[in-house]
Amino acid sequence: MDADAKALIQVAVADDGTVTYLVDSAPESLPPVRLRDIAAAWEAARAAARAAAWGRTRLFRFCRADGSLTDLALADADACCWAGAVDQTAGMHTSYGLSLCLRLLALVDLLARERWAVPLVKMTRGGAELDPALLRAAAIAPLNREARFDETPFRALVAPRLGALRAPSLALGACA
Repeated sequence: MDADAKALIQVAVADDGTVTYLVDSAPESLPPVRLRDIAAAWEAARAAARAAAWGRTRLFRFCRADGSLTDLALADADACCWAGAVDQTAGMHTSYGLSLCLRLLALVDLLARERWAVPLVKMTRGGAELDPALLRAAAIAPLNREARFDETPFRALVAPRLGALRAPSLALGACA
């Protein structure tokens, strides 16, 4: 991990429990994460949701070098739950931990918006299971100004897996 990935994020907790993060860089400059870490974050978030560990509201202020700002608020119960799980397992006081959380949330957002990703999600009794290609892409795809994934570059990263899922299987049979 490089020094930027270990840089501390200013964190404050208000009397009402709201957690605020002051980040001196843009969401798109957050580092990629390791596949095993985003997979562990996904599992921790699933476990927290099953336990109804809803977490706290979280506010983020990203300060760019040019003086512009990006403000994000996580007030949705599910998003707060997942952020709390990531905070407990990896910590969100470094740019790496923050990147891990925002990438997980950006992946969930992308899955809700993009129908082409449906074949890469398997629904089971235990919840959604993600194809490793989705997690791999989420680990390395750049975040945009709004801390989301842009569809085109993300889709390009999973295209080989999507193609493999759509490829017709060859049946053994008689040759003509």
